Amino acid sequence: MEIKNCKSCGKIFNYFAGNQVCPTCTRKSDDQFDIVKDYIYEHPGAGIQEVAEECKVSTHQIKKWVREERLEFAEDSLVGIECENCGISIRTGKFCAGCKSKLTNDLNSLYKNKKKPSVERSKRQSRDHKMRFLE
Repeated sequence: MEIKNCKSCGKIFNYFAGNQVCPTCTRKSDDQFDIVKDYIYEHPGAGIQEVAEECKVSTHQIKKWVREERLEFAEDSLVGIECENCGISIRTGKFCAGCKSKLTNDLNSLYKNKKKPSVERSKRQSRDHKMRFLE
């Protein structure tokens, strides 16, 4: 257990893991999230700026919740955020479907192409690790 300062209010708190925000600020953020979620449910066509003004929450915070996939824009919404890789408009998350699949394929190919040690090398290494006696 560590003691850290809250990134929101600066107070000292016992930090376990995850977000470096104290429990009080976490509760406030969760309460704001509930207000925003309810407003979006009641006003499905509302844009980020309108939601931010009506709920007294920053647009940055709303975009953060969308990137964390806690909020999602409706399919027919004209509002969206940009894919962090290619810039195309997306409804939620950090990457569009195309970039997600490309990243997944790239990581899978790196994993599959990882060179396996050859048999000769592993035999040589096993000989090198034997105990030796000096005369």
